[in-house]
Amino acid sequence: MARSARAQEEIRRFLDIGVVQVAELDLDRDTAVLRPGPGSPPVTHGEVFVLVRRHGRPVGTLLGRVPEGVDPKAVLVERARAECAPAAVEEPGEPPFTSVVVATRERAGQLARALDSLLAQDHPRFEIVVVDNAPVTSETRELVERKYAERVRYVCEPVPGLAVAHNTGLAAVRGEAVAFTDDDVVADPRWLTELTAPFAADAGLGCSTGLILPARLTTPAQVLLESHGGFAKGFTPRTYDPARPPGDEPLFPFTAGRFGSGANMAFRTRVLRSVGGFDPATGAGTAARGGDDLYGFVRVLADGHRLRYTPYALVWHHHRETWRDLETQAYGYGAGLTAYLTAVLVNRPALLPAFLARLPRGLAHARALTAVRETEGADGGGMPGDHDVRTHPWPRRLSRLQRRGMVYGPVGYVRARRALRRTVVQGAR
Repeated sequence: MARSARAQEEIRRFLDIGVVQVAELDLDRDTAVLRPGPGSPPVTHGEVFVLVRRHGRPVGTLLGRVPEGVDPKAVLVERARAECAPAAVEEPGEPPFTSVVVATRERAGQLARALDSLLAQDHPRFEIVVVDNAPVTSETRELVERKYAERVRYVCEPVPGLAVAHNTGLAAVRGEAVAFTDDDVVADPRWLTELTAPFAADAGLGCSTGLILPARLTTPAQVLLESHGGFAKGFTPRTYDPARPPGDEPLFPFTAGRFGSGANMAFRTRVLRSVGGFDPATGAGTAARGGDDLYGFVRVLADGHRLRYTPYALVWHHHRETWRDLETQAYGYGAGLTAYLTAVLVNRPALLPAFLARLPRGLAHARALTAVRETEGADGGGMPGDHDVRTHPWPRRLSRLQRRGMVYGPVGYVRARRALRRTVVQGAR
C-alpha cells in the first residue's frame, strides 16, 4: 500500500473509533454497586471500560458491551464475578506523615478538580504543596488563596520545567514521604494511604508507584491510547530490589517505564534528597520533553533502595484529547526515554558499564516498543488486569514519531542543560 493511501487508512480507522464509557464496579457488597467513573454520566448501553473492585481495592479491568435494553449492572457483574480474582484482604499499615506536591501551570480549572480529590484523602496526616511553574498570570495563586488557603501551600517557581518544579516542591515539604501527582488527575480517596503505607512496612523502600486509569474515554485519541496500555502497570503488587534483580527484567533498572509514572509516585523524602532530586534538565517544559520521573526511579534504585508498585493506589487520569496531542505525546515519550538515560549516565557515570552490557537488548526493546502494534482479540475483550488488548491498531506515524524522539532525546537533554546554565547566569546578574 502506498504511503499516502496507508496514511489515509490510518486516519479513517482513527476517526471511526467510538466513545467508551468508564465505570467502577464494587463486588464486595450485599448488592454489587455499579457507578460511573469520575465525571462520567450513568452507564448505559454500548462499550464500557470497567474498573472492578473487591474489598474496595482495584483488582482488574474489563471491556464489556452492554446490549440496548439490558441492565448494564447485570451484564457487567456476571463477567466480573467470573473473571476477577479477590484482592488481598490485609489492611495497609499506618502511613507516615506525607507531603503531596502538585506542579501546575495555567490550568486552574483542572487543578481545582485535582485538589478537591486530594483534600478528600483518608490519609491520617498529610500536607499539599502546589508549585506554580513559570506562571504568566496570577490565576493559580488566586485560586489557592481564595479556595484552599488554609489547607494548601502555594509556592512559585519561575524557571520552567517539571523537574525544576518538583525539586522546588521537594525543598519545601515537611513530610517523611513525598508524593507527586499531576493537575489532570482525580485521586481515589484511598490513594495516598495505599501509596505511602509501604514506607512504614519496609525501611529499605525508597520509592512507591501506583495505578493510573483513564477518567474519560470520549475521544478517539483517549481510546486509542488506553487500548494500547495507557499508563497502567497491571494489578499485581511488585517490589523491585537492586540487590536481587528480577529475572524477567534483563534490562533492569534501565526500563524504568515499567515501574510507574510521574502522575502517581512517592519517595522517602530523605532518599530523594540524598540523590539530588530530579535532574532539572529533564521533564515536560524543557527541551528534553520528559523523563524526569524515570530518572528519579533509576537514581533511587541505583542507590540501593527498593521500589514498590501497588495497584491499590489509584488515580484517574484525564488523557489528552486530540490526534495532535497523541503526536506530541509519542514524540515526547521517545525523547524523554533517551533523555533520562543520558541524564542518568551523566550524573551517575559508574552505571555506564552496566548500561553498555545491556545495550544490545536495549536496542531490541526500543524497536519492539516503537513497533506498529496490530489489534488483538476479535471480541475486543481481554483478561482483567491486562486491558492492553489492542482493540485498535497503533498508527505507523506515531511509531515513527516515537523513534524520532528517541534519536532527539540526548540532544534535547544537552540543550536543556545549556538553557538552565543560561538561566542561572542571568539570575546571578
